[in-house]
Amino acid sequence: MDKLTLNVTGMTCGHCQMSVAKALKDVSGVKSAEVNLETNTAVVEYKSGKTTTEEMIKAIEEAGYKASVA
Repeated sequence: MDKLTLNVTGMTCGHCQMSVAKALKDVSGVKSAEVNLETNTAVVEYKSGKTTTEEMIKAIEEAGYKASVA
């Protein structure tokens, strides 16, 4: 398993936090996603070869937020 930390912008509440976590967990290959509203970050545990950083960022953006590699 690999770990990746992403900076997420646009989250303002707990619902936003849950939306980002769900978007990440729906990406094939993602095992877990811990989203922190206070630090605006998401720590993702995933299987390399099953998904890419770009796919994870795209999932967050499709949920209505911005993301970049921390």
